[in-house]
Amino acid sequence: MAKGKATSELNIAIIHPDLGIGGAERLIVDAAVELASHGHKVHIFAAHHDKNRCFEETISGTFPVTVYGSFLPRHVFYRLHALCAYLRCLFVAFCMLFWWPSFDVIIADQVSVVIPILKLKRPAKIVFYCHFPDLLLAQHTTFLRKLYRIPIDYVEEVTTGMADLILVNSNFTASTFANTFIHLNAKGIRPAVLYPAVNVDQFKEPSSFKLNFLSINRFERKKNIELAISAFAMLHSPEASLTIAGGFDIRLKENVEYLEELKALAEREGVSNRIRFITSCSTTERNALLSECLCVIYTPKDEHFGIVPVEAMAAYKPVIACNSGGPLESVKNDETGFLCDPIPEEFSSAMAKFIKDPKEAERMGREARKHAVDSFSTHTFGQSLNI
Repeated sequence: MAKGKATSELNIAIIHPDLGIGGAERLIVDAAVELASHGHKVHIFAAHHDKNRCFEETISGTFPVTVYGSFLPRHVFYRLHALCAYLRCLFVAFCMLFWWPSFDVIIADQVSVVIPILKLKRPAKIVFYCHFPDLLLAQHTTFLRKLYRIPIDYVEEVTTGMADLILVNSNFTASTFANTFIHLNAKGIRPAVLYPAVNVDQFKEPSSFKLNFLSINRFERKKNIELAISAFAMLHSPEASLTIAGGFDIRLKENVEYLEELKALAEREGVSNRIRFITSCSTTERNALLSECLCVIYTPKDEHFGIVPVEAMAAYKPVIACNSGGPLESVKNDETGFLCDPIPEEFSSAMAKFIKDPKEAERMGREARKHAVDSFSTHTFGQSLNI
């Protein structure tokens, strides 16, 4: 984390908005676990942590988790999500500032507005992990939305540039960062790439499998899960099935609505009897699903990185993903899976290849495992983070 101090014990704080179940949360938890394994004292601070809907490591005692501001709203009548996220994280940052002693390093992600507050906690060095520029994720569809986002987008760029070190999750995101934060790029501020990772040791080589396709994503519209349903329906293979699993938060209106939309689509396509929906499965349940599936279907377009394809490959499973964004860097086309245009015809064609020749899925799965171990293990991630 600091040059010349890689082997000394550091006092490290990590601030994250919501310790739920998702790719960003997985990265934060992996970072905490790996830094702790290198002898550092790690403490996570968050605005929300539901112990019934979280990664097991956050409640195992490996590192403490402290929550401030869970009483603050996530939205105001399903609006002002960004402003509420800023206020919640600022509350956490101020609590850290006044109630906790100094840290050597503070890692923040997702919400950069906390950086100037954390900079007051000298002599801490601030590391900001940018999963993706938030201004590109936000909607700017109406005049009022554009007006609302002007100060938020400005603050995001200015405060991001105040970090001592900026990390991103892929070369795709690094390129997007440069094209989005033009003023930072003009100043020569360049983020370093640190790929997310998975604990490959948790996955054992499966002894058998079913003709089951598996989709793992949060129940959000940007994840494009309907592509998996439409592609599956085009297979016309009665012996095959599809499981759709992922993070689900009943507090989030979009999660609730999107799940119902997907169920309705399955009904219209006539495949609802062969599709299973699983919300917020545990790590153990997810690993079991990976072990028994034929391959993993990953449907988001222009995904910043995407940890699911890496988890699938670590579990000896090939991946069918969109030929854009992070999967271009994680999935080797025709070796560890297939990269396709984001249309049902192409995804269905790739799925049909594995139905026709399941042994090919096994062969690709072994290649996928080797690729995941070599490039995306938590050991590699931890070594890079600890520099």
